[in-house]
Amino acid sequence: MKKKSVTMSDIAKTMEISTVTVSKALGDKDGVSEELRDKIKQKANEMGYRFSYAAKGGKDGFTFNISIVVAKHFINDASAFYWVVYRHIVELLQKQNYYGILDVISESDQADKVMPNSVTDKKVDGVIVLGQFDNDYVNKLLELDIPVVFLDFYSGDNGTDTILSDNFFGSYMLTNYLINAGHRNIGFLGTITSTSSIQDRYLGYYKALLENGIPLRPEWIVKDRHTDGNIFTHFELPQTKPTAFVCNCDEAAYALLNQLRSEGYIVPDDISIVGYDNHIYSTIANPRITTIDVDSKRMSHEAVETIIKKIRDKNFSRGRILVTGKLIQRDSVKFIK
Repeated sequence: MKKKSVTMSDIAKTMEISTVTVSKALGDKDGVSEELRDKIKQKANEMGYRFSYAAKGGKDGFTFNISIVVAKHFINDASAFYWVVYRHIVELLQKQNYYGILDVISESDQADKVMPNSVTDKKVDGVIVLGQFDNDYVNKLLELDIPVVFLDFYSGDNGTDTILSDNFFGSYMLTNYLINAGHRNIGFLGTITSTSSIQDRYLGYYKALLENGIPLRPEWIVKDRHTDGNIFTHFELPQTKPTAFVCNCDEAAYALLNQLRSEGYIVPDDISIVGYDNHIYSTIANPRITTIDVDSKRMSHEAVETIIKKIRDKNFSRGRILVTGKLIQRDSVKFIK
């Protein structure tokens, strides 16, 4: 059954005031005190009343649209992690009577600092930036004076509210898991200059090595992707290989597993592998890959809750929120201790 739309009359009955008063307040017309006007608008938001964007003349009207901005290379694959996150966001927005508009930014648009039309045309109330963008693009977006939340990346010291997976601790857990399984020769697969997430996962790996007195071997830090973000089809692996690899994501772990198999290695008998994200790649692999389950639903919930609160209160801020993942043990690690 279709959900009944909230009317001005519904708001008036709830607040025990006249419909005329509600109409004046929502239309920013004279005859209503500033205090009462704010209370009526707040109640309208809580009840899910939809302001008419086309007809709005007041400065406080809402479109009930949110732009979800993502770089094109993050969603080239239909099963990509960010598609999963995007679906969560859209579902959560719908429950709040909002619509999510997907704005895909090409590499050239990012280089030229071309902003999404939905934002420049003022067709959205706020922006959720999904995944990494360069600092110049981010700074240009923040200059537009619209509520913004970063999801799964952070940028500089601009103070923007940010929702992150605890990448550092997740990778730290994975590396310690390998060490406890008896591994001392452990490599890292990931281009650490590519994104803040990969860099944090590398730092978690490095911390675990330091704490266990294991020296870092630069030749075992292997790049995994092109500058456009696409994973290599073939990795430049060292001649002398470690007994285990911490991979920055499940897609890279899956590709590494297949490359090692093609070169005659057996996973995990010869080389153990762990991934990150608990993505589909970790379950279709043979053997299935030990990984970190990123709580994408909770990250999406925090992002939606934060952007809506920022829209309703321009002074609202939550800072940086870390969402801890969970270690998923599967079959890709050999216990040699």
